[in-house]
Amino acid sequence: MLARIAITMGDPASIGPELCIRLLADATLYEKCRPLIVGDACMLERAMTIPGMPQLAIHPVESPAEALYIPGTIDVLDMRLCAPDEIPVGAVSAKAGEAAFQYVRKTIALAMAGEVDATVTNALNKEAMNLAGCHFSGHTEIYAHYTNTRRYTMLLVHEDMRIVHVSTHVSLREACDRVKKDRVLEVIRIADKACRDMGIENPRVGVAGLNPHCGEGGLFGMEEIEQIAPAIEAARAEGIQVDGPVPPDTIFSKARGGWYDIVVAMYHDQGHIPLKLLGFVYDRETRTWQSVSGVNITLGLPIIRTSVDHGTAFDQAGKGTASELSLKNAVDYAIRFAKQR
Repeated sequence: MLARIAITMGDPASIGPELCIRLLADATLYEKCRPLIVGDACMLERAMTIPGMPQLAIHPVESPAEALYIPGTIDVLDMRLCAPDEIPVGAVSAKAGEAAFQYVRKTIALAMAGEVDATVTNALNKEAMNLAGCHFSGHTEIYAHYTNTRRYTMLLVHEDMRIVHVSTHVSLREACDRVKKDRVLEVIRIADKACRDMGIENPRVGVAGLNPHCGEGGLFGMEEIEQIAPAIEAARAEGIQVDGPVPPDTIFSKARGGWYDIVVAMYHDQGHIPLKLLGFVYDRETRTWQSVSGVNITLGLPIIRTSVDHGTAFDQAGKGTASELSLKNAVDYAIRFAKQR
């Protein structure tokens, strides 16, 4: 039986509804999984009026069991949380933020109940969500909270570049304070397991330093000596093949060249910038995005969660030009993980 994949619509004012339509317009998707959109049917209907959008049947359902899962039809678990006249296209609003948050909560509940095999998230807007009183810094933290998960991390993937993070959605000042031996070791372990779960038999883990030149022997900081190196030694003692700390300005080039199967980054932007430099391609002549690819996977959860690695792109919403490539890749990874469970 093909895996049931629940896909959130994302912020209803964003490109999320458009991406859902473009994704499900590909009939070959139904040869690999049974996709279900979690959102509002009326917002999908509005997106389908954009010139050039594929024309598909909208099939509202109240549970995954009611879905048809056939090409040409979008099964949507219809939450009925908003209407088009309440949600201006491409604008931040509390109404849209509340809806996007509730789509995620419902999707988590479906997975925890075993009604779907994996979950995929479209982008939500953190400002809109917090305006609605939903005070989370992102999807990762929502999933951790509602699955009661304490040990987790974010994995970014683009082609053979894989990056996990010691910290994510915190200030840079706080991120530096979170570089502690126990947390670094925890993320190294999660990274090693993630690679094995993806079929890599003997993963090579590279660990980035925090400071320029890895602190230059303590001249630019002591974190490498006092926290990161001890974590690496402890991981080696457990049999993990791990290298580091490696200067942050070279480790990603080494990973791209095949030195490592996965990199442990110390904070959000240290990992996100190199991956998005590879996956996000903007054509300066046409002034359009040629590629917006990359997948965000939350590791350590009791359920499967993958996601697009881009934002709500309000500036593109309603134009019908946004690429569904990142969403397609996220679904592919969700299918891969579901097969292994």
